[in-house]
Amino acid sequence: MLTIAFTDGSIRPWDDAEAKKIFWHSSAHLMAEALEALYPGVRFWVGPAVENGFYYDVDLGGQQISEDDFKRIEDKMTELARSKETFERSEVSKSEALKYFTEKGDQYKCDLISRLDDGNITFYKNGNFTDLCRGPHVKHSDDIKAIKLLSIAGAYWKGDQNLQQLTRIYGITFPKKAMLEEYLQVLEEAKKRDHRKLGKEMELFTFSGRVGLGLPLWLPRGAQMRYTLEQFLRKKQQELGYLPVVTPHIGAKDLYVTSGHYAKYGKDSFQPIHTPQEGEEYMLKPMNCPHHCEIFRSAPRSYRDLPLRFAEFGTVYRYEQSGELHGLTRVRGFTQDDAHLFCRPDQLQEEFEKVIDLILYVFKTLNMTEYMAQVSLRDPNNKEKYIGTDENWEKAESAIILAAERKGLKTVVETGEAAFYGPKLDFMVKDALGRQWQLGTIQVDYNLPERFQLEFTDADGSKQRPVMIHRAPFGSIERFTAVVLEHTAGHLPLWLSPDQVKVLPISEKYADYAEKVCTLLKNSEIRASIDSRNETLGKRIREISLLRVPVLAIVGEKEAAEGTVSVRREGADAGTMSAADFVNYIQSAVAEELKNN
Repeated sequence: MLTIAFTDGSIRPWDDAEAKKIFWHSSAHLMAEALEALYPGVRFWVGPAVENGFYYDVDLGGQQISEDDFKRIEDKMTELARSKETFERSEVSKSEALKYFTEKGDQYKCDLISRLDDGNITFYKNGNFTDLCRGPHVKHSDDIKAIKLLSIAGAYWKGDQNLQQLTRIYGITFPKKAMLEEYLQVLEEAKKRDHRKLGKEMELFTFSGRVGLGLPLWLPRGAQMRYTLEQFLRKKQQELGYLPVVTPHIGAKDLYVTSGHYAKYGKDSFQPIHTPQEGEEYMLKPMNCPHHCEIFRSAPRSYRDLPLRFAEFGTVYRYEQSGELHGLTRVRGFTQDDAHLFCRPDQLQEEFEKVIDLILYVFKTLNMTEYMAQVSLRDPNNKEKYIGTDENWEKAESAIILAAERKGLKTVVETGEAAFYGPKLDFMVKDALGRQWQLGTIQVDYNLPERFQLEFTDADGSKQRPVMIHRAPFGSIERFTAVVLEHTAGHLPLWLSPDQVKVLPISEKYADYAEKVCTLLKNSEIRASIDSRNETLGKRIREISLLRVPVLAIVGEKEAAEGTVSVRREGADAGTMSAADFVNYIQSAVAEELKNN
C-alpha cells in the first residue's frame, strides 16, 4: 500500500481522501514556488486542493501566461520537487505576517491576514517560497513525482466581478508517474463523454446568448428525455403517497425574508423585481420550500393528515457568475425534483428512511452502483451561520445518523456542510470513470416550520409544530441529465432514450411498410420514428449513431413481404423477427431495465 508522510507526523495511505487533499495543496505551494521563480513580482491569493488536483489564483502583474507556458512551469516544479525540499511550519504574530507580505508587495495575502486572529497565524516555507497556510503538508517535496498543469482561467478576486481579475491555474500531481498516465487516459475519455459535446451530437439541448447565459433550451429530443425522467419519478412518488403541487416562478421578497433565504443567499439570487404601480417587490423563485410551507398553511391540519408529502418539479433561478457556468451542471435556471414532507416528530425516522429507499431505487434503476452518503452537519464553532436551537439541531442530526446506520449506508461526516436551516444527507455517486458527483439530498428541518408558524392539531387538541423533510433524488433535472449522459457516454438505457427505435427503409419502395411498422410501435407506446432520407443506408446508420438511438429496425423487400424487421441493437445484429414480436421485444427489454428486484 502506497503511503505518504505529512508534516503533522501522520502517515496516510494514498487512497485516503484527506491524504490526497494535503498532497494536492502541497503541490499548489510547489507550483507557487515555481511561478515566483519564473515570473518575478507575481502575487498570490488562494491555492486550495479541489476534487481532482489543485489551483492557485495569481496576479501576474501584467505578465502573460498561456497553456504554451505549462511545460516550462512543470519542468521547474519537477526540478524543485527533486531537490527534496521540506515544508517548514512557523508561527508568526499578526504584525509580523502583515510586515512580511507588505514588504513583499502582496496585498492579497495582507487582506487575508487582516481578517485572522492574532496568535492563530502560521507560515509554511518550501525552498524560497513562503505562504500563509494552516497546513499540514507533505514532509518532503520529492514525494511529488508526476506533475501536469491542466488549464487556465480567469477568476475574480473574492469572487467579486467588481474587483481585480486574477489568473487561475489548475494542475494535478501524483506520487507515481503511472498514476498520472492513468489519470490522463481517463481525462481523454472524459472529453469524449462531456455532456456538452453529447448534448450537441444527440440534439438534446442548446444555449443562446440572446436568451441569456446559463439558461438551457431543451430541444425536442432532450425534452423527451427530461419528460421520461419526470414521469419515471412521478409514477414512483404516486405509489408512495406524494401529492403533486405547482407554485409560481416568482414570489414576494418578504416570503424569502421570512424563510431566512434572503439573508443567507440574497446576493446569489436575481435581485428583486419592483412594481412601481403597487410598490411591491418580487423575486425570481430561488427555491421551492417557502412556497410549500404556504401550501401547508393554506388549510387546518390534523395529526391524522400527516405525513403530507408535497412534490413539484419546480424551476428555480439563482444568479451564478458567468465564469462559473458550465453546461447543464452549473446554470442559472434549473428544475428541482423537489418535495417537502411535513410529519409529526414520531414519524420523522420512518419518513426519512423511506426517502433513502426512494433515492437508492433511482440509483439502481440507472445503474449507479457506486455511491456513499455524506452526513453534512452544523459547525459547532460557527453557529451564527445557522438558524434554530441547539436542541432541534441535535434531534435533526441524530435522526440522520440513525437512518444512515439502519440502512447500512457507507458514510462520511462533513462538519460545516449543513444547510443553514438543517443537517443533510447528501449522496455522492461515482460515474463510470470513477468521478464523484453530488446528486440526491435529504434534509431535516425543524426551523422553517417555526419561522412560518406551521402547526397541526394533535390528538389531545393541542397545537404542535410539524417537522419538515426536504428531498430531491435527482437534485436537479439539468445536473442529473449531465451526469447520466457522462456516466453512459450517451448510450442511455432503452427506457430513457428519446428515440427508442429508428425505422430504416432500405429504399423509398419500402417507405409504406416502414410507416406501418412505425405506427405499430407508436400505438404500443414505443418511441419510434422513420429515417427515409434519400441517402445510403450506411450513411444514415452512421449519422443515427451520433444520436445514440439504441435500436434500428431495417426493412427491405424480404421484410415487407414477410411482415418482419431486421433488428440491430447498440450496433449488434439482434436477428429478424415479426413486427408483433419486435414490439414484445422492445416492451420486454424496457420492463427488464425498470424492474427493481
